[in-house]
Amino acid sequence: MAFFNLKSQRKLPLYLSAATCVTSNLLPCTTTQVSAGDTSQNLNILFIATDDLNDFVGAMGDQQAITPNLDRLAARGVSFNNAHASSIYSAPSRTSLMTGMNPSTTGCYRDQFFYLEDPSIIDLPGWFKNNGYTTSGTGKLYHHMHGCIDLRSWDTYTMWDPSLKKKGWFFNFWGPKSPSPKNRPLSPATRDMYKDALKRNPNMKNPLPHMDFGPIPNNDEPKMADTIAAQYAIDFLANEQGSKPFFLGVGFYAPHKPNFVPQKYFDMYPLDSIKEPPVLENDLEDLPPHIQKRLKRRANRENKLITEKYKIKKETIRGYLASVTYVDAQIGRVLDALDNSQYADSTIIVLWSDHGYHNGEKGLWAKHTHYERTSHVPFIWAGPGIAQNKTVNTTVSLLDIYPTLLSLAGLPENSRTEGIDLTDVLIDPSIAKDRPVLQISDHGTSVITQEWRYTRYNDGEEELYHLTTDPDEWYNIANKPANQNIIHKLAQSLPMNPKEPGVNTPKKLRQVIVGENWHWVSKEVESKRKSKKATKIGTN
Repeated sequence: MAFFNLKSQRKLPLYLSAATCVTSNLLPCTTTQVSAGDTSQNLNILFIATDDLNDFVGAMGDQQAITPNLDRLAARGVSFNNAHASSIYSAPSRTSLMTGMNPSTTGCYRDQFFYLEDPSIIDLPGWFKNNGYTTSGTGKLYHHMHGCIDLRSWDTYTMWDPSLKKKGWFFNFWGPKSPSPKNRPLSPATRDMYKDALKRNPNMKNPLPHMDFGPIPNNDEPKMADTIAAQYAIDFLANEQGSKPFFLGVGFYAPHKPNFVPQKYFDMYPLDSIKEPPVLENDLEDLPPHIQKRLKRRANRENKLITEKYKIKKETIRGYLASVTYVDAQIGRVLDALDNSQYADSTIIVLWSDHGYHNGEKGLWAKHTHYERTSHVPFIWAGPGIAQNKTVNTTVSLLDIYPTLLSLAGLPENSRTEGIDLTDVLIDPSIAKDRPVLQISDHGTSVITQEWRYTRYNDGEEELYHLTTDPDEWYNIANKPANQNIIHKLAQSLPMNPKEPGVNTPKKLRQVIVGENWHWVSKEVESKRKSKKATKIGTN
């Protein structure tokens, strides 16, 4: 493999001016963009996203997940084993990563479109495109449907339903049509959760994904959304991409629920081999009252059904593990294609997940919490000049992807990004230093270091966990007088003057694409068909 000196490469004067504005027929130029010079020698980028993948990865120390391809990727690069997502929800986590900015900066705490809130924001692929890269994407990179994107950022992006260009996309997550078992939902807990909806509509198929799992026939694997996304990447890498370097984004849906994957992946996990996480009785009793109420409501809805009423805890975990191994196989197909391509020695790989996942820890399932199980994610880098078979245990943030990729590619910095450049650590992981990173929601913020997790909610209530001695976060020690100095120190990292939440997009707007432009249509107006007029909310 050819070796690139990343330190020297990022200092090359590749661009004549960092303040040259590129005009666009999509949007008046309202922000500083850069004019690309000769990028023919720049590294390519393979940008791989997974959904709800926690640390059930062999290379991260998990003892039961079967992840040979994630493990081999980690062996050829650097795995950050203490990486954290910037939000407890999927949409703002992905928005934060793609913009390089915290939710408290953009106002995107839930389902807001960042390019509606602030059209001057240039997201990560947009920055690459503006600097001479070909950008191509497939699958779930943002939270919304394929094709519901900022058109300024992508040369090509697959659309699972092109007709929606004219009908309009909502921001809500809906995956492409994919094989699923008959008579779903299969999980008795899921059927119980949705029993009222099923009474109203026994044939209801969607939305019924929550906590559901089950095998599908092995011969359905080629029809699955992630299999198709992997094939898109395989075909892309097999073809000549011209003189420009590329940014290829590949977004996988798995292991997001429902965990419907081929039977062979379930067969890899005999039920009696499944390990359940340790739990502490009355674990939630030392939490702030409103958080205790919120989590007990979730536990009563999910954990009691899964653990007590139907006793399918191992089955539910097995469904998740089977889905992890399925997506690992798709990642392996993409890695094989890269290794067999002309781009093998000139491509940086970064793999990430939008957040982690609870599989019964703290009596909780899924995500949306200010705990380690939600924030902790796989974060693996590999490619020319990057150290091999190394791990880093100091805290990092998914915010760091944006500035690091720009550095590795030799592109100008984006001064608006809030992460740090990890290039030096990728070259020499031994120099990594711990730092506080943030996990932000619309109701609180966590400050995370190797040793501590401190959460302050909007009402001033607090949680504090000493992760070194309490990795399961069982003992909230925020009220102990001896810890007030620690809290004061950690609180220095909380956002100052956080931005108010923006437009709750799914409830109010949809995006309509016409040619190379788009506009926002009010759903309230659209629902009043009698007027036969759709109000445009801004045009780009």
